[in-house]
Amino acid sequence: MTILDVQKALSAAGFDPGPLDGVMGPRTRAAIIAYQRAKGLEPDGIVGPITRAALLGVANGPAQPAQSIPLDMPWLIEAARLRGLREEPGSANNPIIMNWAHALGAPFSGDEVPWCGLFVAHCVASTLPDDPLPTNILGARQWLKFGRQARPQLGAILVFWRGSPTDWKGHVGLYWAQDDTHYHVLGGNQSNAVSITRIARNRLLDARWPATQAVQNIARVASPAGVLVSVNEA
Repeated sequence: MTILDVQKALSAAGFDPGPLDGVMGPRTRAAIIAYQRAKGLEPDGIVGPITRAALLGVANGPAQPAQSIPLDMPWLIEAARLRGLREEPGSANNPIIMNWAHALGAPFSGDEVPWCGLFVAHCVASTLPDDPLPTNILGARQWLKFGRQARPQLGAILVFWRGSPTDWKGHVGLYWAQDDTHYHVLGGNQSNAVSITRIARNRLLDARWPATQAVQNIARVASPAGVLVSVNEA
């Protein structure tokens, strides 16, 4: 089951999710909340097992492939949707990245500025508007103040040191999987794009979880083959 399936079901039930585009945006979330209220369900905007059963008539849905994302991790779904998005070369700026900064009121001059924190902020703010963001979303280490602490797991926000553990520099992205020595991180500004890269586990400062969401405790083991190792995400 996908976000598009949810949008189609909401539309058929008379709740307008906006364009049927497979994106968990504000209008789709508002339609989910309206549906939940109409059905006497908890209006949290998340398509968990109870809402899924009511909306689609299935408790768990069809079998999911190993790399699928639970529908109640909309911030990770949005991150995965953006995979492959790249900076513009030279002095040009990708308008999508610039629009994130504009929507969030971030003082962002262009996509030559590190934008890993902006990427995470967009994914959270566009799908979980009730979760407070750090004051400085562009500062990777500022995400150590986000939400609550959690174990590294699918969808967790991972904050890493960059340069040295005591330096102010850092990197932030989303847990996708792990192998024996590295986390596989879905993040922005990784080789100038939204991508999955391997970052050494000993660089991790902390893992954070959205305050409004239930912790899932899903770990995924992946092969390191074919996934590049990152040592400097600037």
